[in-house]
Amino acid sequence: MQDENTSPLDVKDQILGLSRQVGRVGASLRTNSPDSLRDMVDELSQIERRLYKLSRKTAASQEELANMVALANISQMVNSSLEVDEVLRIAMDTVIRMINAERGFLMLSNADNQMIIRTARNWEQESINSKESSTSRTIINRVIENGESILTTDAQEDPRFGAQESIIAHNMRSILCVPLKVKNDLIGVIYADNRVRSGIFTEASRNVLATFANQVAIAIENARLFTSLRHTLAEVTELKNLMDDIFASIASGVITADVQDQITLCNKAAEAIIGQKTPEIIGHQLDKIIPSLAADILPYLATMRETNEPIVDLEIRHSMPDRGAVDWRLNLSPLKDANQNTQGVAIVLDDLTERRQLEAQRRLFQRMVSPAVIQQIDPDSLKMEGKRTDITILFADIRGFTSYSEKQSPEKLVAVLNRYLAAAADAVLAEEGTVDKFLGDAVMAWYNAPLPQPDHALRAVRTALAIRGAIEKLYLELPPEAHLSFGVGIHYGEAVLGLIGTEKKLEYTAIGDSVNTTKRIQENSRKNQIMISEEAYKLVKKHIYVDKLDSLQVKGKSKPIKVYEVLGLR
Repeated sequence: MQDENTSPLDVKDQILGLSRQVGRVGASLRTNSPDSLRDMVDELSQIERRLYKLSRKTAASQEELANMVALANISQMVNSSLEVDEVLRIAMDTVIRMINAERGFLMLSNADNQMIIRTARNWEQESINSKESSTSRTIINRVIENGESILTTDAQEDPRFGAQESIIAHNMRSILCVPLKVKNDLIGVIYADNRVRSGIFTEASRNVLATFANQVAIAIENARLFTSLRHTLAEVTELKNLMDDIFASIASGVITADVQDQITLCNKAAEAIIGQKTPEIIGHQLDKIIPSLAADILPYLATMRETNEPIVDLEIRHSMPDRGAVDWRLNLSPLKDANQNTQGVAIVLDDLTERRQLEAQRRLFQRMVSPAVIQQIDPDSLKMEGKRTDITILFADIRGFTSYSEKQSPEKLVAVLNRYLAAAADAVLAEEGTVDKFLGDAVMAWYNAPLPQPDHALRAVRTALAIRGAIEKLYLELPPEAHLSFGVGIHYGEAVLGLIGTEKKLEYTAIGDSVNTTKRIQENSRKNQIMISEEAYKLVKKHIYVDKLDSLQVKGKSKPIKVYEVLGLR
């Protein structure tokens, strides 16, 4: 066995001592005396013994040096990679060769605290299959329980283990088992044996394997940390990708800026709303990106920072070079970190321009069609080809407007015209009629569509009377020269109603001979006169007073049109 106290310096001294002894033997041989021969024999015997011991020490030193070099290489190899399976396989092959083991097993504890073989190798540098992986569970369990290594030179004769069934059954001899510890926590064991020879393992073998176990434990801990970090990184990456996808799919524009108002983040929707690409936005000041908006938004940002409270539903209209006037809604919120410290501002931006245009168009439509009718209209049921239906049609034309317009400025003329047309339109909508269109100084409306109205003709008559009443009220507000009047024509007949035009420009209107007939009747009415055709009169004669008029011979009609003047309601 190696003398652990022997050093290279001791070996050198011993070699010098032997050299002196050889010199003395040589001197004795030169004297050739009997006493010198006896002394020479004794000296030679001593030299022999000392050379034997020295050879043993030298061999042990060489073995120790080889083991130290091998362990250094193993240490470098184990710690050079975070993928330890292949490294452990090579390292176990090296250790088996170093300690002359027949087999070597590296076992790790799983989540159920069971020892699972991670690496199993034999002296031929081959992996051991499950049929050949029998071990001494008694020795392994004792190492696990005590946390200390166990060395037995002959398990069959060892009083500690000789009676164990597994040792007897598998004819186990030399066994060496050391714990794997990480910060004093046992995570596994390294088990080596030789089932053929006893006395194979020594204390030096135990030291080698213990040193290797320390290196393996460090490598396993590093690998586990790396695996955990990689898993965490994968989760974070997946979460970031998900957040990026969500962020990119948000319909509202999102912009973040730091405390110096420098933009740090924006999404695709913000790009579209602002009309600039991300490289042109990120890293720039808010007031430089949208100069036309700066004067409106910066005071609110200052208020938000002062109060540390969000500002919601802030609507701003401003002008952009490429789009003209736009309407935006902004929500401003303090951008805070995990410690609730404000790091900047988050701006949620919605472009309301198109919505405002649609709302304006709807309001305009509401001025043409009664809101009660709008609520019941299904846009999908309005087909481009139109629908044939019976309606009551009303035409109202301003009398005296042409001569009045010759003496007025365009601005004043438009203002007065709008007052009269608005009075007529309001009267139509009050009876839930539909304003088809304005034709210069005339208005066209109809009833009984798009929704049926059993009293549609009577509604038209009431509308005409309401127009006449509204004009009398206007006289109280307008100067005498602006006192104009209406001539009204009402007719009942068949027409085609539908969307006329293209998908870009549509008009919901009525077309047919009955529309032309109504227009001809209106053209023949006098100042403030309401004329109604016989077809319409038949539907309301129980509800109105009339005066029968002469039939009208109008352009485009082969037969005269029978008409009546409406005097009032019964």
